[in-house]
Amino acid sequence: MGKDKVVPFSSRLASKLGEKLDFYSGWIANPKAVGAIAPTSATMARIMASAARCDAELKVLELGPGNGVTTRAILEHGVAAENLIAIEFTKSFLPGLRLRYPGVNFVHGDAFDISQISAELGIEKFDTAISGLPLLNFPVDDRARLVELVLDQLVPGRPLIQFSYGLRPPVPARDGYFTVTQLDSVLLNLPPARIWAYRRLHKSEV
Repeated sequence: MGKDKVVPFSSRLASKLGEKLDFYSGWIANPKAVGAIAPTSATMARIMASAARCDAELKVLELGPGNGVTTRAILEHGVAAENLIAIEFTKSFLPGLRLRYPGVNFVHGDAFDISQISAELGIEKFDTAISGLPLLNFPVDDRARLVELVLDQLVPGRPLIQFSYGLRPPVPARDGYFTVTQLDSVLLNLPPARIWAYRRLHKSEV
């Protein structure tokens, strides 16, 4: 869905209603996996999506699309549906996602298996990763491991975008391995959130 394509108001409304219904259904079924008390705000989704390059030859990776708010923002940003791979752990989200966003490759799987999933899809590197995963719900060591695994799948220098409800990044920078910078704060999100950009250093920078 490119920027120049106008989506009818009725379609946008139906999509947003479907997103909210999916979110609360998923939250009731497994609140820990969803990891939030309310859907991601459209503002936060747009900021996260803005990191993706629309003209890149490589695909964009989305982790934890959930009810699809950020998926919609990525597509509205200009990323073609066929260039978006989205990995979702909660199976009940998938039918609604596939109905609302045809063309996107939604994969039922665990983000920790990203290396295996990429190999099965024949993808060597992604351009950008945008994560809606509730990292603060994971043990500290698992958070760091996931960041490393995802950055391994990206072109060096390209970002993993991750939100967090904490004042500090969910995974601190690791000297010689990756950096983290605050991309933005979204005070109107419920709860207020910060958006972080992780990047693997080029070999010349290590």
